[in-house]
Amino acid sequence: MELPPNQPRVLRFGVFEVDLEARELRKSGMRQKLAGQPFEVLQLLLERSQQIITRKELQQRVWPSNTFIDYDLALKKAINRIREVLGDSAENPRFIETIPRRGYRFIAPFIKRGTPPGTPTVPDTAVSGDSIAVLPFTSMSTDPQDELFADGMTEEIINALAQINQLHVVARTSAFSYKAKYIDVREVGRQLNVRTALLGSIRRAGTRLRITIQLVDVRDGCHLWSERYDRELGDIFDLQDEIARSIVSRLKVTVEIKSQEPLVKPGTKNLQAYSLYVKGRALLYRRGVKVSLALECFKQAVALDSEYALAWAGIADAYTLLGFYGFMHPETSRPKWQEAARRALAADPLLAEAHNALAFGSLMYEWDKPLAEREFLCALELNPLYVQARDWYACFYLGTTAGRLNEGVAQAELAVESDPLSCYANSILGLLYGGAGRFSDATQSSERAVELDSESFLPRWVRQMVLFYSGRFEEAVAAGQAALAISGRHPWALAALTVTLAHWGKFTEAEFVYAELIARARREYVLPSALSVSAGAIGRHNEAMRHACEAIAIRDPFRVVFSSNWQFSARLRADSQIDQMLKEEGID
Repeated sequence: MELPPNQPRVLRFGVFEVDLEARELRKSGMRQKLAGQPFEVLQLLLERSQQIITRKELQQRVWPSNTFIDYDLALKKAINRIREVLGDSAENPRFIETIPRRGYRFIAPFIKRGTPPGTPTVPDTAVSGDSIAVLPFTSMSTDPQDELFADGMTEEIINALAQINQLHVVARTSAFSYKAKYIDVREVGRQLNVRTALLGSIRRAGTRLRITIQLVDVRDGCHLWSERYDRELGDIFDLQDEIARSIVSRLKVTVEIKSQEPLVKPGTKNLQAYSLYVKGRALLYRRGVKVSLALECFKQAVALDSEYALAWAGIADAYTLLGFYGFMHPETSRPKWQEAARRALAADPLLAEAHNALAFGSLMYEWDKPLAEREFLCALELNPLYVQARDWYACFYLGTTAGRLNEGVAQAELAVESDPLSCYANSILGLLYGGAGRFSDATQSSERAVELDSESFLPRWVRQMVLFYSGRFEEAVAAGQAALAISGRHPWALAALTVTLAHWGKFTEAEFVYAELIARARREYVLPSALSVSAGAIGRHNEAMRHACEAIAIRDPFRVVFSSNWQFSARLRADSQIDQMLKEEGID
């Protein structure tokens, strides 16, 4: 069937996208089973979005006059199948509205690719009623440990609600961007494109908890529901589940999970281990030197509960990140990552975090591309809203390793849709846009990332890379100086500055930066991959080869920068001997 003139090939709404040419429906990047007549019905509804499509029009388009079937029954089955795949309902439609005695109408707004991250993509009137932002609970105690406890409570409720297919839940980072700030819920609704917000407070006194929550309609600030819970601390996991189910009930969202199956699955019954994991998770999100502190929290958690899968997955991620940032030698971190990933999967084979940890480490340490892709996809199938897995899959596998940049961009866009106020998600999207040559979009995303967290190294570094990819070398150097200052002259930043100066033709300055890296390497461990791309940029090919061989020998995770899919390594790989050696190692 030919597409109408000027009809976009791919239409996107919510977490779904429909490729009309390939005749595929995808949810969060994962292909869904919808074909034949149900797909044709959906295609017509999409082609004339917001318009009533009569039953007669559907019959003429999908079931020609020479087709001898029970048309009414066939159409009903097709519509039911579409709603089943979309997680929609006739009583409370998000996508397909039934017009009694007339036909059907597709009512969801489309999302335009390249929309500046964090910007509402549709008018308030088009926001779905089944959408919520769970804002950080306020700790009413002066003890900083209670604040971490409140954060953990918030995150568990977010994770629980994210299991509901019919409910759009804002991801953690965007929700937590409002922490310790004055909150105008109407502005929250506009920024996050939701209709409801959950606000709460926690007061802990000894073993007693008092939790107050309120559900608010962000359009007018009116309270929809409020409740106060007075419980024992040991009841926290049951209480989290009770709150999640109460919210679902108030929003009148259909839950497909069995009533006796809990929405909140903490993974441990040990409250002290849980508290340590929550603290470690908060530290891990902050990256940099905080990763080592997170690792200690996770270690203490598994010492209390040796079957705590989430904590083991946290340990695995921490060891991979420590190797990636160069804070730990790979020969030390790699075996510890392997053990932690194995323990996480053994404790819970259906845990998305465990599969993501295995995928990330398998790629960064082992360069096992088939295993990495398989495990990333498994993690996303288990939890499509797991933004870290989606971003790592988008950037490190699709964009860098496999060279499938357009697919990487699509995945990173989905991550930003789920977490629009995440500095990390916007940084990864900007980096991938830059690699794909979409410089205008890359500039918007990288600037948005810096705006969201101006004190973080990553968005500054990505901003430098975007300017570098755009050929704006003088501006890239200026951005690189800011990244250097924030990072404490981290080897990543020094390597990026060396490469940028060399491309700009400032070889003397580039050699000075490389000399700084070499001097550092005499005193401490410096990522050999950073040394290699820097040496290659200034034409010191023998040194570049030596550093590259070391990076491969010790399985330096940062060797992903050797990939020819990025202009960053162009001068290094211009040496045919180095290029051939890397290809023999599977680094294309």
